[in-house]
Amino acid sequence: MQKLSLLLICALFFCVACAHSIEKDDGVVMPEPVNAPETKASGAMQELVFHALAFLGVKYRFGGTDPQTGWDCSGYVSHVFKNAIGLTLPRTSFSMSERGDPIERNDLQPGDLVFFNTLKRAFSHVGIYLGDNRFIHAPSSGKAVQISDMNAVYWAKRFDGGRRIVAEK
Repeated sequence: MQKLSLLLICALFFCVACAHSIEKDDGVVMPEPVNAPETKASGAMQELVFHALAFLGVKYRFGGTDPQTGWDCSGYVSHVFKNAIGLTLPRTSFSMSERGDPIERNDLQPGDLVFFNTLKRAFSHVGIYLGDNRFIHAPSSGKAVQISDMNAVYWAKRFDGGRRIVAEK
């Protein structure tokens, strides 16, 4: 059963990795088949990305920390890091922004955290960078875990920075 789950997660990752982004008005990325981009992700970060993708479609819930009932952005990111690589992160996006090493946008790699100012305060939203200017996150009420394009106007003007929490080996 565990091998089947991993196989499904891998298949989902490659579907996403092989996708070229078609931006909708709200910045949500819809896949279109193209050649897969090269990735610099370490084994641990690949595992983290696979785990993150397994939760596409899980509903948003303010203060949520569980995939069964829904979660907010930091609850989602915390869950993924804890269950994929055994790393416990702080509960809030702002506290997460104080961990790890700052990363310039051009140097982001899959598994890095990306932060945005969505509530008129710095580091109020967090997601996990996937590569190719895309990130996965639990966006807001009425939505679900989704992949968004960092180049979409909404996200581009709210970008606060990236952090690398786990150093590559």
